[in-house]
Amino acid sequence: MRVYRDEDADLSLIRGRRVAIVGYGNQGRAQALNLRDSGVSELLIALPPGSTARARVTRDGLTASDVAGAASWADLVMMLAPDETHASIYQEAIAPGLRAGAAIGFSHGLAIRFGLIDPRPDLDVFLVAPKGPGTALRQLYGEGRGMVALFAVHQDASGSAEKLALSYAAAIGSGRAGILPTSFAEECEADLFNEQAVLWGAIPELIQAGFDTLVEGGFAPEIAYFECLTEVKLLADLIEERGIAGMREAISTTARFGAMEGGPRIVTDQTRAEMRRILAEVRDGRFTRKFVGEAAKGHERMQAWSEAGAAHPIEQARAEVKKLGS
Repeated sequence: MRVYRDEDADLSLIRGRRVAIVGYGNQGRAQALNLRDSGVSELLIALPPGSTARARVTRDGLTASDVAGAASWADLVMMLAPDETHASIYQEAIAPGLRAGAAIGFSHGLAIRFGLIDPRPDLDVFLVAPKGPGTALRQLYGEGRGMVALFAVHQDASGSAEKLALSYAAAIGSGRAGILPTSFAEECEADLFNEQAVLWGAIPELIQAGFDTLVEGGFAPEIAYFECLTEVKLLADLIEERGIAGMREAISTTARFGAMEGGPRIVTDQTRAEMRRILAEVRDGRFTRKFVGEAAKGHERMQAWSEAGAAHPIEQARAEVKKLGS
């Protein structure tokens, strides 16, 4: 796979654009500030009326606008609002006024991969997806480093969509670390799978299950917390630095033997079969249809799930452990 870096990107392309960032959340704020600091001078933050983010935009020295106004002014609109809002934002506020030959960009492929948006044929459509949270993207940029990003082109009306995508990726700092080619489908499907089956779904559930098992077995909640949660960062750092095989070489023989014995009993053939079912649901659109349907109901089920998580005993144990260092 070819890895693109700063020397492969022409920053003058993005510096010569009027850029509207739709949304000012985790990614929107980080990308906007990085763009500004990379010399993109014509920049608007597009927000709905009454958005509480407007005050933060002003504090950051940027200018906020309504979405329709920003779209009619811009020649690049970057969609960084929540995925479930993309269809209505595009149809109601962007498509009617976005000038012919403009570009629209995304940091997640869902809206294009599953047809929530059908871009006009005159538009360039590209993806630049930093592989980490916006807070880290901004921090790394400030340190003179960058975060790896994926990029793809869905529609190349101008013949220069790839160059524009690389220019944008370099401007948010990713050319310092590496910009990797992908497709909207590959980025979206892999990301939706990972969110459910590994990173945000399985790992926290595994931590809570381990905590519950120890507490039910009579162990103090604080001890259970230390054992099941505090070393997760150490594990992640070791894997990032050395790989999984190298991580295993860095731990004690007792821990390594425990990993060999216990890991396959938790991640079984049944677990792997369930992972394949999750991937199938992602690819055939069942997950997206469910997600959009839940969003239309105000994410009531997700709100209840979040509240239950906040009430889990592991959170009280965390509070008690944090007191130890204060």
